[in-house]
Amino acid sequence: MDEDIAAVRERARIDEVVREYVTLKSAGGGSMKGLCPFHDERSPSFHVTPSKGMWYCFGCGEGGDVLGFVQKIDHLSFAEAVEKLAGKAGVQLRYTEGGAGVGRQQGQRTRLVDAHKAAAKYYLEQLTTPDAQIGRDFLTSRGFDAAAALHFGVGYAPKSWDALTKHLRSLGFTDQELLAGGLVSQGNRGIYDRFRGRLVWPIRDLGGEVIGFGARKLFDDDEGPKYLNTPETPIYKKSQVLYGIDLSRKDISKAQQAVIVEGYTDVMACHLAGVTNAVATCGTAFGAEHIKVLRRLLMDDDKMKGNVVFTFDGDAAGQKAALRAFEEDQKFVSQTFVAVEQSGLDPCDLRLQQGDVAVRALVENRVPLFEFAIKSALATYDLDSAEGRINGLRDAAPMVAKIRDSALRPEYTRRLAGWLGMDVETVAQAVGGGKGGSNGGGRGAGTSAQRPAPRTVTNQTLAVEREALKGVLQRPTDAADWYATVEDAAYSHPSAIAVHHAIMAAGGPAEAKSMSAMLWIDAVLDQAEDDEVRRLIRELCVEPMPADESGGAAYVTGVISRLLELDSTRRIDELKSRVQRADEQEQPQLFADLMALEEYRRMLRTQAQGTA
Repeated sequence: MDEDIAAVRERARIDEVVREYVTLKSAGGGSMKGLCPFHDERSPSFHVTPSKGMWYCFGCGEGGDVLGFVQKIDHLSFAEAVEKLAGKAGVQLRYTEGGAGVGRQQGQRTRLVDAHKAAAKYYLEQLTTPDAQIGRDFLTSRGFDAAAALHFGVGYAPKSWDALTKHLRSLGFTDQELLAGGLVSQGNRGIYDRFRGRLVWPIRDLGGEVIGFGARKLFDDDEGPKYLNTPETPIYKKSQVLYGIDLSRKDISKAQQAVIVEGYTDVMACHLAGVTNAVATCGTAFGAEHIKVLRRLLMDDDKMKGNVVFTFDGDAAGQKAALRAFEEDQKFVSQTFVAVEQSGLDPCDLRLQQGDVAVRALVENRVPLFEFAIKSALATYDLDSAEGRINGLRDAAPMVAKIRDSALRPEYTRRLAGWLGMDVETVAQAVGGGKGGSNGGGRGAGTSAQRPAPRTVTNQTLAVEREALKGVLQRPTDAADWYATVEDAAYSHPSAIAVHHAIMAAGGPAEAKSMSAMLWIDAVLDQAEDDEVRRLIRELCVEPMPADESGGAAYVTGVISRLLELDSTRRIDELKSRVQRADEQEQPQLFADLMALEEYRRMLRTQAQGTA
């Protein structure tokens, strides 16, 4: 029913929904901002206005309401987005046959998520059965009790070929759905359980929904890999998934720090030891897509307040992983570090042997990734020989040149000279000739051309026009009385005129007094002539607006007064020109009109003083 959809939009707070994916900070004027989840950027240009239920990115131009955000971020149909948010907001949907309501047929993503939720519950229950003793013993040997297993949702997949298949079939899931979700595999004789005789970790998305599993081998006769993960599915993309992100996201945002570990048990060990911002990749190397997820949570902007800590084993494989991380570092703005336990213990083994304090100390004693990577490269050369020092310099100099923070490069140049036992000038020359990296470029690169002309011009008149439209859209009740006299001629830019037309076609701000903020914006959007105008309306709805002691009311009336003042100035100039051209009979009336118009302008200027 349409009423149900409206209830979902009203109850599902846009800021709470967005915060599951993006860290938001105050942008002033009742608006919040963060790094856009839909394009790469260095500085936050993604704005959310809870009072209007709207979001808009000034970088890529995407925007909409809470349903549109969920559709885009989770790749859902409209019906699936409504169903997902209804569950979160506690709205009971009434399904209709046809019409504008949500259709009775659930979308594929909803069905796959439901199947994974049921599978996770089934695996968890199976961990308590006699057959799962081997799994419980493994967990105990790694320092995890029943409470820890429950907290992380660790379960057990029976050794049977079709135990899960039969269970999910009994709940109404089809074989096609189980195959699409990667819960089963296809064999010559039909489908069979993908995970058999294994410990199973549920992998959840940022919103806490189970979208896949990671499973560890337990039996010697299992010929599969040590760890087996869900394959690529419509809801599980391994290059974008981080295990533990559902449990860590709030702490990552709060501390502005993320700790990257290598496995499921390492995440468990870190969290139980108090490092609750730890996550791990799922069967793949840490890469660019993972960085995008973390940057949004870290609020990874140009202020470089956050940090990312990689933990690696101290062996050759661990050093290789660290060097890969060094290459990815340029995609972060936050400072990156490495935490390596000297004896080669991973966080899980470290907790077992030395306790929780040692795990926390491992992260606290992190070293800059640059230092670790450069020293790792130098360790492959005999620095006691002239040839070794020269080759080490050739290898390490480009690494120093790639350091994004230009203030750090001279310091690492000096350090490299010390590590090599060479003079600073020689090393500096080598670094200067190296292949330098970007010094924070890409800050909204290429985005200004996508913004509408009123956003990019510096002309004061256009700035006033923009602020006036923002006031009418964001605070229509405050704008209603003054805006009643605003005509098309008050605006000089075609885009501003188009927005004004949509506002007036929706009944004007006076009509908005009988609507909620969300319905008012909907009404204006419905009257927009094309997508470009709708995009500009969404942008104006979320852009921060100055507040004052009146909560913004005085600013709104002031800026509309300023708009009318500029319009009256234009009309006065036109009238003066007419007076010069008029004959003696016309001049008295034109002079009277001119005096009245100038008095009107003085009144407007008084009203607008200090606001525009």
